[in-house]
Amino acid sequence: MELIIYFIACVLIGLSLITIINVLTFPQLRKSEHPDKNPSVSILIPARNEAHIIQQTVTSILSQTYPNFELIVLNDNSTDHTREQLASIHDNRLSIINGKPLPTGWMGKSWACHQLSQQANADILLFTDADVQWSPDALTAIINHMNQHNADLLTVWSTQQTITPAERLTVPLMAFAILTYLPTFMTHHSPFSIFAAANGQCMAWKRSTYDAIGGHTLVANNVLDDVTFARHTKKSGYQLRMVDANQLIQCRMYNDWSSVRDGFAKNILAGYGNSVIALSLSTIFHFIVFLLPIILLITSSQYHFLATLFIIQAMLIRALSASFTHQRVSDAIGMPLSVILMTRIALQSIIWHYTGQARWKGRTINTQPLEKGKTNG
Repeated sequence: MELIIYFIACVLIGLSLITIINVLTFPQLRKSEHPDKNPSVSILIPARNEAHIIQQTVTSILSQTYPNFELIVLNDNSTDHTREQLASIHDNRLSIINGKPLPTGWMGKSWACHQLSQQANADILLFTDADVQWSPDALTAIINHMNQHNADLLTVWSTQQTITPAERLTVPLMAFAILTYLPTFMTHHSPFSIFAAANGQCMAWKRSTYDAIGGHTLVANNVLDDVTFARHTKKSGYQLRMVDANQLIQCRMYNDWSSVRDGFAKNILAGYGNSVIALSLSTIFHFIVFLLPIILLITSSQYHFLATLFIIQAMLIRALSASFTHQRVSDAIGMPLSVILMTRIALQSIIWHYTGQARWKGRTINTQPLEKGKTNG
């Protein structure tokens, strides 16, 4: 048991240091004047069954203060009223296209984004999701950051809107993982792709770089398209940048437990290289670090002080990441429940991996790597 105690202590100290350094150094979008350079921007939105939010999203984008952009929305064979909602918006900067049927060998979102890229002619291609909401100064802030850092790919970590308990306990863990496990300095300055990360909710490309690496054909059948793009960008020697949205861009990803569970389960295994063993080991790791101290606190008087210290330290790390990303700091007390819910999500992902029953927005999703020479519809 002493070795486990030592292990937990070392892990929490390491996570604390990484988190503090990241909070002090992680770039954030800032409101600013119009940039010296105003490259043309194509904002590209794939929309499938987004009637409940698409009008609000498009309106927020059309309210941008940046002077030189177009907005192209692809209606991806929606079965709701997405098309009608889009048709009710009249602005000469907005183009609406209908998606072609999903071909064999493509994921739905990648295929939609590929079609969008074929319609865009701007210097910057900015892919964003249909549920992402933009403040008027957001696009200017993005272009300024790209100009200042000569970024080939800039990925923005949206400020997450969470309402239900399931959202509050799980969605902020994306930012928690980035801030506590990934040294941002290495993402921006090291050549190693293992330090690459990205958020598919908002990714801005230099068009020349996007074309040079193959565009969305590179991730045609990859459920973890954003991270794959980031890793390939670094491998190819291009400049990858990450930035926190700082409330200029916000997103409510899910709205109840079932959407949280299925949304994370469809790609969590891909984040571990489609290795069930790696995902299982990670689950055990988080159980030991974040749940075992609670068990020791209840069952062992010998480790009462250390267990209490570990629990407080874990919650402080979670609270620090929440504060930086504009989440509820008080939700940090639910960290043990967060680990339990993520364990349930990992189990769902593993079940889907072996049964092939993963579905998202009415489509079956391939959660297994393809055998060479085969494709998946």
